[in-house]
Amino acid sequence: MKNLQNKVALVTGSGRGIGRAVALKLARHGARVVVNDLDQAPADEVVAQIREEGGDAIACVGSVTAVDFAERFIKTAVDHFGGVDIIVNNAGYTWDNVIQKMSDEQWYAIIDCHLTAPFRILRAAYPVISAAAKTEAAEGRVVNRKVVNISSLAASGNPGQTNYSAGKAGILGMTKTLAKEWGRHKVNVNAVAYGHIETRLTEPVEGGAAKTVTIDGREIKVGISQQIVEQSKHMIPLGRPGTPEEAADAVYLFCIPESDYLSGQVLVCSGGLGSVN
Repeated sequence: MKNLQNKVALVTGSGRGIGRAVALKLARHGARVVVNDLDQAPADEVVAQIREEGGDAIACVGSVTAVDFAERFIKTAVDHFGGVDIIVNNAGYTWDNVIQKMSDEQWYAIIDCHLTAPFRILRAAYPVISAAAKTEAAEGRVVNRKVVNISSLAASGNPGQTNYSAGKAGILGMTKTLAKEWGRHKVNVNAVAYGHIETRLTEPVEGGAAKTVTIDGREIKVGISQQIVEQSKHMIPLGRPGTPEEAADAVYLFCIPESDYLSGQVLVCSGGLGSVN
């Protein structure tokens, strides 16, 4: 029996990068996965890979910031798999600037993605989770469900990232609050805070040439300078950035039965660099 056999897992931003690695990791351990991405093609690719490996998955495409997304996301899980067992709030990106140059649009775009979207998803999931928990309690069964919110070392502050740092700090407050509110329903609510993980958003930019990705109709600059990459290697005690697969391993630890008595905790996945206060 696999650790997550027949569990229903929902992972936002799981068509690429860390989210993709999380979706594949959970599926390989038995979970049925609702895969989300802004774009249809990457979501479908992850679903196809999970099915090719003998798992089960379905795509729910769209922006997590859309006002109707949360209800549609949860409904997809219930309609296709019959419930909700694991929620991973992973979707995110950065749109940086110093505060005096940061527009309201930049502020709200990042806050909405990293804080408002998880709030809406968890609010939409509550009726499903609470009803299931009450039924299980009446039957004398204990079933632990898992919420894993994604934060960052930037939650402790990072120059040029007032919006992102605020969002990643805010999700920690949400995590600790829901751990207290949802404990009676046997829900473990934890967070993983990442350091430097290798994704398309942190790829080295050659010669200072800017790379962009399209997110919610906006062209967002991504990537970091080779100099920062090299500095990062020297600063990280393990001597290198992490891979998406290693990032997924940290999420997995909070999803398995061995973590059933861990709640309200923050696991820093950074190769030994820094902490989140």
